[in-house]
Amino acid sequence: MKHIHLIAVPLLMLSSCNRKEPAAPQKAAVPAVVSQGQTISFSDEKTAAFFNTEKAGSGSIHADYKAVGKIGATISPSNAGASQNIVLFENPDLAGNYTQLMQHQINISQIENINIRQKKIELERTSDLQQHGAATGRDLLNAQLAVSMEETNLANERAALTEHEARLKSGGFDPVLLRRARAGTAYIICDVPENQIAKIKAGSACKIVFTSFPDETYTGRVENIADMMDNTTRMVKVRISVNNSSSKLKAGMFADVSFGLSEGNFITVSKNSLVTVQGKHHVFVKKSPGEFERREVQTGQQIGDRIIIFSGLSDGEEVVTEGVMQLKGLSFGY
Repeated sequence: MKHIHLIAVPLLMLSSCNRKEPAAPQKAAVPAVVSQGQTISFSDEKTAAFFNTEKAGSGSIHADYKAVGKIGATISPSNAGASQNIVLFENPDLAGNYTQLMQHQINISQIENINIRQKKIELERTSDLQQHGAATGRDLLNAQLAVSMEETNLANERAALTEHEARLKSGGFDPVLLRRARAGTAYIICDVPENQIAKIKAGSACKIVFTSFPDETYTGRVENIADMMDNTTRMVKVRISVNNSSSKLKAGMFADVSFGLSEGNFITVSKNSLVTVQGKHHVFVKKSPGEFERREVQTGQQIGDRIIIFSGLSDGEEVVTEGVMQLKGLSFGY
């Protein structure tokens, strides 16, 4: 047993001499953040290569904004030879408003051009007779009251007319336009979000594909953008006119409407490049293989995945698109 112990000790010492010490872990290169986070530098090229960039370029921005629409009304000729065309509404309430509006217009014309004129003539005659003793003061008072009643009726008719006009406009229709509309016209109503309405201009063209005719593309024109917004949905109604001389389009049909949006010639960056801190917008510009600079920019609207830059960037500068949040943390300290 003693021999065994003598042999084991040298073997143990030999094995301990051949064992290698574990290598000390290499410390990651710490980026240099200077000028209150304005400049970030990496000494390690592999780390710096993590941040992908793209060149900020100027060009004409164009995108399609799409909205779902519905034919709210169609205009058809009257077979009875009436002076007014027939307006067929998809919404029965709007149809009732338009019918009553037309009736109030007729009443107003009757009261203004016939009733009040006639009552004023009778008042003048009664006043003349009263001056010559052929009519009493009561007769004169009755004639004056008759004129006053007709003027009150006129005011009531005008108030009712205004109410129906407001309801039609809230539905996206202009009563004057409807009265003057040509037969063979269809009107599409689209609800457009508040944050998109500035991109749509009255008079501009748009492309329309109806659910009923998916293989056909129609061209429409933006007639009007409503003066009021729905407080609940934050939507604005846009009215579009389209040729319906074939009478294929019917009130109530759904459609996909594409608005071509052209924003002019601007410098743009990817939406992923932008960071916002305390209400200010920033991007990170690559100045050299390992150096990045925080840059405050003035932004415009977003078109698709691109954001318009009004100032703060020059054409051709390299802007970070990937790793932006890491640079933000280093630059702002969180």
